[in-house]
Amino acid sequence: MQNISDTKKIIVDKSLGVELIDNDKYLEINTEAEKIFKVIKVLKEDTKLLFDQLIDVTAIDYPSREKRFDMIYLLISLTLNQRILVKTAIDERTVLESISIIHKAANWYERECYDLFGIQFSKHPDLRRIMTDYNFEGHPLRKDFPLTGHMEVRYDDLEKKVVYEPVKLAQEYRDFNYMSPWEGLDNKLLGDEKSSEENNS
Repeated sequence: MQNISDTKKIIVDKSLGVELIDNDKYLEINTEAEKIFKVIKVLKEDTKLLFDQLIDVTAIDYPSREKRFDMIYLLISLTLNQRILVKTAIDERTVLESISIIHKAANWYERECYDLFGIQFSKHPDLRRIMTDYNFEGHPLRKDFPLTGHMEVRYDDLEKKVVYEPVKLAQEYRDFNYMSPWEGLDNKLLGDEKSSEENNS
């Protein structure tokens, strides 16, 4: 059976212009955004590679970098029993070519990346939100997205419809009453005896 070193050599011989990362457990490739389509196509169709199963397409947001997103494609070769991770760094304006004609499963994975990170894909058959509502503002997996979101979505029973309202987080003063409502209970907190001993000395 072909091992990881053999697979690395085959990939190098293909002259794809990729950077192979040393890793004993799985293969990892860094490439440029414009080469992603070609690299994924070769990995699937080459008879010595056969990375024919797309496991995931996702992104990681690094807002302090100029190329803030790492796009990650995870593939598996059932024939070789090997995994490969293909990675490219892109900025917010980069439009990647969809790989959905190579791997049908990429359709939904790319929609997820568009919805949650705002990453655009050209030649995608149906690039629209998949997890959030159509009126949703922003992309919730970006690190600069506010934890509270922008809009609150709720069902209004009086109007009998879903309404959108700006998020209001008015924090009222909270008084935590830890005393027991039961009569006859000694309301001492754990550690009170130490405090009174220190005050007496």
